[in-house]
Amino acid sequence: MRRPFCFAAESRVIVNHDSTGRAERPASGRLERPIFLVGMPGAGKSTVGRRLARILGCEFIDIDRELERRCGVPVQTIFDLEGEPGFRRRESKLLAELAAMRDVVVATGGGAVLDPDNRRTMHESALVIYLDASIGELWHRLRNDKVRPLLQTADPRASLERLMAARVPLYQEVAHHRMRSSRHSAERMAADIAAWLESDRDEHAS
Repeated sequence: MRRPFCFAAESRVIVNHDSTGRAERPASGRLERPIFLVGMPGAGKSTVGRRLARILGCEFIDIDRELERRCGVPVQTIFDLEGEPGFRRRESKLLAELAAMRDVVVATGGGAVLDPDNRRTMHESALVIYLDASIGELWHRLRNDKVRPLLQTADPRASLERLMAARVPLYQEVAHHRMRSSRHSAERMAADIAAWLESDRDEHAS
């Protein structure tokens, strides 16, 4: 499937790098559709997404943090009070709302892809970028995590491996583009995504 064109006709991303890989100039113009980042917990969706939004000159929204803001309690409390099904219902409603926006980069929760309706909404309404990280990289980042509810188990690494086995095929299904989440800085990864977006724009314009 040909990946969807993301930028409005008049917009252009200008990505110049200094020695750290930081983008020096913001984008101008509007996005035709929102950008959704998907991937496992610890893949860097929030960190990279925040920097990508700055490069593109648009808003950044982290779905988990937005749910916490609207509910007035942490995600863990939502899980405790409503269970995972209750949390997923709230997540799906917010995801559909964000998919109708423009000029926004969205960091999804790692389990947002579990719902087929969410996958369809994202794939049809947004440009979906999968941040792909190895189990070793994820465990290195999450081994001391005390926040994510699904990792608060007797064997969190085994839990992470089970989540990864179930979710990776869904990330691959919904994504229009895969970006390797490695030991590069978040600034460099965001700049690489912006450069890919610009090349996609030029491809469609040619």
